[in-house]
Amino acid sequence: MTDNVLKIKRRGEDGYKVISVRIKEETLAELDRIAAETNYSRNELINLILAHGVENIEIE
Repeated sequence: MTDNVLKIKRRGEDGYKVISVRIKEETLAELDRIAAETNYSRNELINLILAHGVENIEIE
């Protein structure tokens, strides 16, 4: 037996949670266009946009 142990975390223990969200078809199409143009996955792009929005929101 070797010392090359593969260590993995249980699903959901990586700081991310899987959710379901409704989104307009036009918005999804635009996200897919931007993702293709920038070579980001849809998931990466959505996370970037959400992080930016949360950090820059102003509640009146």
